Amino acid sequence: MHDQIGIPACFSSMEKTSNLSPSITRSGQNVFMSVYRTKLADQCRLITVTWCKNLLLHGLSISVEGGGGDGDADACKIELKPWYFWRKHGSKRFAVDGKPVDVFWDLKAARFNGETEPISDYYVAVVCGGEVALLVGDLRNDAFRKTGCRPSLIDPVLVSRKEHIFGKRKFATRLKFHEKGSLHEVSIECKNRASCSGGGVAPEPEMEIGIDGHLVMQVKHLQWKFRGNESIHFNKGRIEVYWDVHDWLFCPGLRHALFIFKPTFLSPSSSSSSSPLSSDPASGSPDFCLFLYAWKVE
Repeated sequence: MHDQIGIPACFSSMEKTSNLSPSITRSGQNVFMSVYRTKLADQCRLITVTWCKNLLLHGLSISVEGGGGDGDADACKIELKPWYFWRKHGSKRFAVDGKPVDVFWDLKAARFNGETEPISDYYVAVVCGGEVALLVGDLRNDAFRKTGCRPSLIDPVLVSRKEHIFGKRKFATRLKFHEKGSLHEVSIECKNRASCSGGGVAPEPEMEIGIDGHLVMQVKHLQWKFRGNESIHFNKGRIEVYWDVHDWLFCPGLRHALFIFKPTFLSPSSSSSSSPLSSDPASGSPDFCLFLYAWKVE
């Protein structure tokens, strides 16, 4: 079935819930991860920046892929509890393949506006060998001044973003379709539609996806189309949407559906400042994808 509808291999095999921390599903906390590819400790590695939020705290962790390339990673975790104001800026050191890596952060004035990831007035910098291998946030000058290190000669590439959200029938989040783009409201709703079957009226599940309040995709007969993909046009660009809602429909308990949004970047001649899709290399890899895990709570 996957080959027939063109779902990529990563849709079913690479994004397993076994990689999740059990605390995510137990606490119902929102989680937002950005994965970058860059050079650190003499090798090209993946660096994952993870933000999580629940009622008590904001959490931040940085994990760096180990040299073996087998999924092992070294990590630095930071908890930002409301009553620990001094933890909102500082630094930590950990080792990657025996080499020291420093993480510097300043979140004293960070603006979250209800989001899991801050939207402005902050920085998080990953430093190794006298270079800033990765810098996220808008306070770039402050970061270079604090670390005393030079920028890396290799620009990090944004590979993917992953978000975990919780809801009942409707799921809403705000996403960027590329690194320097604006936030867009994305909603996903699974509903039952009355249909005539065998002389009676039976509920039939269907799904709707909206962007910025506009319905962009509708999937009827969801019980037969629980996996699939569709191309949608949005603001002069195109987004491939893949979905797998099998566990929503057929598995009891707390289960998640997986949605993948893959933007198609515009060519330099056709891109404009008003378009949400861009050919700017800073937007990330041509294979950049957004992974949205929607956990259905009964």
